[in-house]
Amino acid sequence: MAKTALYPISSVDNALRLLTLFREKRPVRVSEAAVALGVSRSTAHRLLSTLEQHGFARRDPATRTYLPGPVLAELGLATAGLELLSATRADLEQLSAETGETTHLVVLEGSSVLFLDSVETPKALRIGSRVGAVMAAHCTSAGKAMLALLSADELAALYPPGLGLEQMTPNSIATREDLDDELAAIRERGYAINRDESEIGVSAVAAAFRAGPTGRVAAFSVSAPSTRVDAARVAEVAKALERAIGRGATR
Repeated sequence: MAKTALYPISSVDNALRLLTLFREKRPVRVSEAAVALGVSRSTAHRLLSTLEQHGFARRDPATRTYLPGPVLAELGLATAGLELLSATRADLEQLSAETGETTHLVVLEGSSVLFLDSVETPKALRIGSRVGAVMAAHCTSAGKAMLALLSADELAALYPPGLGLEQMTPNSIATREDLDDELAAIRERGYAINRDESEIGVSAVAAAFRAGPTGRVAAFSVSAPSTRVDAARVAEVAKALERAIGRGATR
């Protein structure tokens, strides 16, 4: 049990309680934060906005809820937790060695993805670490792979009918209908592909899995300059991803 501070500062105390709430419930709505802290909605909104400003929280534009921010990922306190980081590190390193490319551990946060870990290839021309980066899920291979594991109801909650999809590049998926078609194809082949959808000149292949007893959705992705990613290379990387996930199937 946490000790009670001798000289508590209410605003700091509430901010720290909000960070704890992220661990217990994700995502967090303003109304839920207000109830948990015993404050007004306006006060809860100001606290969450302050955390967002400093990178400890981020707001999902689709659902208007709050999620842990990139600072927490950099501190190793991201939603997937240190156990997932520890359990997947060796697989991530081996995956990079097998493919000769940069690999990433990614988790789903609302309609966005959060990059928790990366292993960079030593090649001079490479994709760098993305640790702490937050991107639109439907614009990344890892995000699409994880979305393909969700139920229809879970998808509808993240992407309500009529909602326009953010495009990171002209190649990004722009409509819910196109996203549904893409997810159906991913379920059939078992992996997702990103060709210049999150950044021009960058391609990636990813596969998703459910980690640990909670069934947390996560994904491994392999990214490289698009000039090195043709159809044959995609097939090779997909097999390496399958092996990586198979090695840690019970993580």
